[in-house]
Amino acid sequence: MPLYEHVFLARQDVTAQQVEELTTRFKGVIEANGGSVGKTEYWGVKSLTYRINKNRKAHFTLLNIDAPAAAVQELERQQRIDEDVLRVLTLRVEEHEEGPSAMLQKRDRDDRGERGERGDRGDRGDRGFGGREDRPRRPRPTEEAHGGEEEV
Repeated sequence: MPLYEHVFLARQDVTAQQVEELTTRFKGVIEANGGSVGKTEYWGVKSLTYRINKNRKAHFTLLNIDAPAAAVQELERQQRIDEDVLRVLTLRVEEHEEGPSAMLQKRDRDDRGERGERGDRGDRGDRGFGGREDRPRRPRPTEEAHGGEEEV
């Protein structure tokens, strides 16, 4: 059977628990039509690039599907009917990725260790601009006009 990666976006005002229920219902649609869902990933609420039906954010969910094309078409039909689903994207792939998807890897990378306080940047007292002692001092505009001497 063909393999698919399926991502759907749910409205931001539904709860995470309701998104889980939607995911369970959509898995049931696939399994009822002779397919199986290998992996599901909830990516959380993310900002949208542009508004979709007056929504600025959405819940993102990924399903790795192993099912006939008719099962995927039925899933997309059910999602078009559901008012909580904003958008759907289904891609046919040669094989499913093992481990977490790129979206979850990005989240793990954001959770890296602490970088320390601002003052904890090593021994860079010059803030990366190099030493100023070796540069000649530029004269100020008043010094240029009077040859470097000020009038009293």
